[in-house]
Amino acid sequence: MTVQLPVVKSAADPRFAQRVSRVMGGPLAARSVSVLQVNVGKVCNQACKHCHVDAGPSRTEAMDARVADACLAAIEQGAIGTLDITGGAPELNAHFRSMVERARALGAHVMVRHNLTVQDEPGQADLPAFFQRNGVEVISSLPHFDGASTDRQRGAGVFEKSIRALRALNAVGYGRGSSLRLALVHNPVGALLPGAQSTLEREYRKVLAERFDVTFDALYVLTNMPIQRFRAWLERTGQLDEYQETLEAAFNPSTVTGLMCRDMVSVSWDGRLYDCDFNQMLEMPVACAGKTIFDIDFAALGQRRIATDEHCFGCTAGGGSSCGGQLVE
Repeated sequence: MTVQLPVVKSAADPRFAQRVSRVMGGPLAARSVSVLQVNVGKVCNQACKHCHVDAGPSRTEAMDARVADACLAAIEQGAIGTLDITGGAPELNAHFRSMVERARALGAHVMVRHNLTVQDEPGQADLPAFFQRNGVEVISSLPHFDGASTDRQRGAGVFEKSIRALRALNAVGYGRGSSLRLALVHNPVGALLPGAQSTLEREYRKVLAERFDVTFDALYVLTNMPIQRFRAWLERTGQLDEYQETLEAAFNPSTVTGLMCRDMVSVSWDGRLYDCDFNQMLEMPVACAGKTIFDIDFAALGQRRIATDEHCFGCTAGGGSSCGGQLVE
């Protein structure tokens, strides 16, 4: 059973904003809106320990047809180049497949945050073929190439199911250097900063190929954000303050200009707009006109000030962290 966690709210901590201001000569601001990241809800077949969404099998929040239609209208209106669909397990949303097909018909590049084990759910075995048919870029979480480590973070038996799902993706052409791009995502197992992305990618490639006959195109290394379920675990284990201090001490000014929030907008399952998926989970809305997908204002979004707080140190620690992996080596 998944227990819904309360959203932790506090007065915005100025420390991150001050650090960024010294780098940028002013507040963190958007420069464009080229990516529409849509979180279709919190329904998921897993309940991972590091989940910043607090998603799980018992959650019911799900995007309806009205919001999905508005997202597609926004793509057409704003000449959005990329639709990035996430969740939960986005494939479990009733409107997921039509969103993919309609976005591709509009000429948008479509990325899906695919947890791999959802392929075992009823009616989802054909997902690799669906992705292949629509030219979807697949990004899949695999915290570690060691099965025990992955299962500790994502649940018993998840690693074995994930390997089976990766083989199914490979079988239809994913992860083999073609246009069918397959990226894996590494999150540290515990209150640690991730290692160097290039080093970990080499290790993943070697182990997955030799032991499991699995190939992929890229590895993205992400920092665990101290919000929602991961924050609750840090609090229970008495590591929250130490972890937050680690993130702040590892602040890297070279990451600031490339922060993903500067080129995207995040849409929640109910149509509200946020600077990123993390701000969405903390209910920190965009600070500009047009706060929902129904009254979206691309001109305002493209020059908005980004809402920040202490969790943002997670995106600037070490090599940085974004939906596309580390920002600098």
